[in-house]
Amino acid sequence: MTAPAGDWRLIREEARPGPMQMALDEVAAETAADGGPSTVRTYRWEPSCLTLGYRQDPATVDWACCEREGIDVTRRQTGGGGIYHDAYGDIAYSITVPAADVPGELLDCYHLLCEPVLDAFDRLGIDADYVEASVPELYHPACYLRELHPAHDVVAAAPDDGGDRRKIAGNAQYRKRDAVVQHGSLTFSVDAARHLDVFADPPVTPEGFRDRVVGMDELVDVDRADAVAAVERALADWVTAGSAATLDADGAWTDAELQRAEELVETKYRDRGWVRTRPGNGR
Repeated sequence: MTAPAGDWRLIREEARPGPMQMALDEVAAETAADGGPSTVRTYRWEPSCLTLGYRQDPATVDWACCEREGIDVTRRQTGGGGIYHDAYGDIAYSITVPAADVPGELLDCYHLLCEPVLDAFDRLGIDADYVEASVPELYHPACYLRELHPAHDVVAAAPDDGGDRRKIAGNAQYRKRDAVVQHGSLTFSVDAARHLDVFADPPVTPEGFRDRVVGMDELVDVDRADAVAAVERALADWVTAGSAATLDADGAWTDAELQRAEELVETKYRDRGWVRTRPGNGR
């Protein structure tokens, strides 16, 4: 499957705080819904950030740890549990496109928009695919420790793992102003202890976390910059494989988009009411 027809832009990896990254996803949706280009992008969390799922209880967060360690906390538009996005170990992407241009059936939409994600792993020589069957939950507040779902959880295995496959990427979608946003995290390197530390009393050890989650750096000999480049090439090729799609491979945000995103940061993604209430204060 290839990207829907139309004008697209690729925005290459930018390091920004988590609230701004979530605001930019929402802004990209507004742009696509208003007739502007669809967007594929990679991004980096700077500083490291914990994103809460839309309906996640803020009491599950170790707020003192996040403050002490300088970890941002924001709330996503998408559901699921919290995800610790390490500034080094997490490679994030998003795809934003008019809702009318993608399948209305959720599973079909996931399979379309995850195509470049699976292609990126293939380019890196990583044997990755959707989890074949549900995997039992270990800890509900943490997204990576919830039940794995064949629709959107991607697992991978090393040749010497005896067939055991661990989660390497998670993907989620939401709809905003007649646009679909799919964003996800590809794990480059696992910091299990830090991931667990941001939660209040998780009943899982770092060893247990590593039994569930794997990073690219455990599977192949690749540095982070090359891994990001592979994701960006996969996104670009997915768009240009469509005969009726055009891509600005050096895309950028407009001044108006950046201003709008800053407004959303202040009124929403850094707002105490959005982050520390359940579910997200309904905004």
